[in-house]
Amino acid sequence: KMDAQRKKGVLDILVLSVLTTGPSYGYEIIQRVSGVMEVSESTMYPILRRLENGKDVETYSQEYNGRIRKYFSITEKGRERIAEFLEEWDEMKAIYEFVRLAVISENP
Repeated sequence: KMDAQRKKGVLDILVLSVLTTGPSYGYEIIQRVSGVMEVSESTMYPILRRLENGKDVETYSQEYNGRIRKYFSITEKGRERIAEFLEEWDEMKAIYEFVRLAVISENP
């Protein structure tokens, strides 16, 4: 089971990845992320606020069926975070493989 801190970072990246396909709103983002990792509204909205405060996403409001809907779009800074994550992931895969091989050679 993934620890809370790592899960938080991964959720940030999942949200940013969803937004690479274009602007989206909270409920739709939750639906798309839920296909990969379980996430609730009470988890998602603080993440979206944090990403907005960190300038990884920008927001705008638009009327939809008589209600105002808040849309999120990824910024260049958000795209850079995804690129950094992918670089880190390559490093983590190498570490994982090293650990896995060490364990296998200890327990043939």
